[in-house]
Amino acid sequence: MKPSSLKILNGERRHRRAAILLTDLTKGNDRVVREGDPIAGALGEVVAKAFRTGLSTTVEHAGSTYFLNVYPPRPRLVVIGAVHISQALAPMARIAGFDLEIIDPRTAFATPDRFPEVPLFAEWPEDALKARPLDAYTALAALTHDPKIDDLPLKAALDTGCFYVGALGSRKTHAKRVERLLNAGTAPEDIERIHAPIGLDIGAASPAEIAVAVLAQVVKALRSRGLGDSAKGRAA
Repeated sequence: MKPSSLKILNGERRHRRAAILLTDLTKGNDRVVREGDPIAGALGEVVAKAFRTGLSTTVEHAGSTYFLNVYPPRPRLVVIGAVHISQALAPMARIAGFDLEIIDPRTAFATPDRFPEVPLFAEWPEDALKARPLDAYTALAALTHDPKIDDLPLKAALDTGCFYVGALGSRKTHAKRVERLLNAGTAPEDIERIHAPIGLDIGAASPAEIAVAVLAQVVKALRSRGLGDSAKGRAA
């Protein structure tokens, strides 16, 4: 690897941005490809797929063999609300490879006893997110049903370009949420990105089942980036 490529890769990793080290094994050259960089043809399709899957691969193209070494940020799931769904979601998310944290200013809910070994922040989301900003490799799930707690992080997730934004609540509840977000200056096309009611439509009823539906939808959103609007599932 060229020293210049290493410097670029380290910079992308510090800023939680995905990159691929593209090495021409035939000629011995390498270069760094950032997510979103235009690459035409079949090689571009392989690069796009590698960014979505996070898997390194080898490909033959135009008489050369290329090795794509993928450096994706570890995906992060920020949950707003220390509720029963969150209790089930936390261990599932860890197993699936997500860094998870839970934010809830209600100290009666946000307790270590209810969330052992889970990064837990008993503070208002606006304060918590100042110290740990959202980014494009972060998913946000708002689960409190309380506009005073949920609305600000939802808007922040849309403004930041989080790869997934979901909110618990009925269609009636979401209609009121949409009105509040519009009044707060959020663009209608951005609001359309919110998965609400949250989760894939698997007929989930219990908190654990809803957690499965939410995590499945988060994984789908992560692995379908760049493929256009994926269908929004429904649960809860």
